[in-house]
Amino acid sequence: MALFALFLFSDLLSRAFESWFVPLLGFFLLPWTTLAYAVMWSSSNSVKGFEWFIVILAFVFDLGSYAQGSRSREARA
Repeated sequence: MALFALFLFSDLLSRAFESWFVPLLGFFLLPWTTLAYAVMWSSSNSVKGFEWFIVILAFVFDLGSYAQGSRSREARA
């Protein structure tokens, strides 16, 4: 939801990404990673140093949500 709000009400995603395709793909596949990258990009027009840790942490959250969904489906079967 926050990623969609950024798309509607700010130009943060267009500044962080050169095309519209990557944020759209990120919205469906890796939303936390896309959001973290866009927010970290806005701090200095690049992602560097500790900011990469935040992006990687968001990627781990995305992977964790996929793993949790997989475990939930297996538990129901």
